[in-house]
Amino acid sequence: MAKVTVSLDADLAIELMLLSGTTNPQDAVELIARDYLARAHRTEARTGDAADAHRTARPTTPVQEG
Repeated sequence: MAKVTVSLDADLAIELMLLSGTTNPQDAVELIARDYLARAHRTEARTGDAADAHRTARPTTPVQEG
């Protein structure tokens, strides 16, 4: 897998380390990014996307006139 280097402000890196409980800023960023992506996938699975709108739409019955 390709690696990417990202520069962060030291205060932000420390906050990430505290939130994730790690002692390495690189591990902290990776854990938080993975958690963010996993949460997004769970939300998509739960709510669907625009293409899934037909699943929740109520079927319309034709109105009988006459």
